[in-house]
Amino acid sequence: MTGSGRRPTVGDGFVSRLQIVSEMRKPEISIGPEDPTQPEVRRLIALSDAYLAALYPPDSNHLADAATLAAPGTVFLVARRNTEVLGSVAFRIIAPGHAEMKRMFVRADARGGGLGRCLLDALEAVARSRQIERLSLETGIRQPEAIVLYRAAGYQECPPFGDYAPDPLSLFMTKRL
Repeated sequence: MTGSGRRPTVGDGFVSRLQIVSEMRKPEISIGPEDPTQPEVRRLIALSDAYLAALYPPDSNHLADAATLAAPGTVFLVARRNTEVLGSVAFRIIAPGHAEMKRMFVRADARGGGLGRCLLDALEAVARSRQIERLSLETGIRQPEAIVLYRAAGYQECPPFGDYAPDPLSLFMTKRL
């Protein structure tokens, strides 16, 4: 809560659901926009790349590098505990009112506590604040935890979008915000 007794909002200077929920338990965790080219964030991206490379062949990995994530029309959020990078998520505009989610990743040692859902909620809040009406994503079929998370958050399967072609190892999902 803020000093006025009301819940913080995106308009208060970006505040995530995780910060709100954790005010009493773990106030040191925060989620906010950051530069994806920072060395510690690049290390997180490298962990994500290695994780996905172990699951899928190169043709089925649709990765965005740090430079792409820093481009105009892209929002990149980082979850930190104090200064330690725990996870990230991004979106990039692909059409007016439509963005693609990219780089949802939580370090293995930070999983299981709801951080992925908090990152997703934070990304959706930023998207809404920018008048994005729809978020779409591509995820791999060998990531059941991610699929459960997206379905629980209201994402539904859809055909490939943007520049994607059908891929038997990919699942495409979308949500109207």
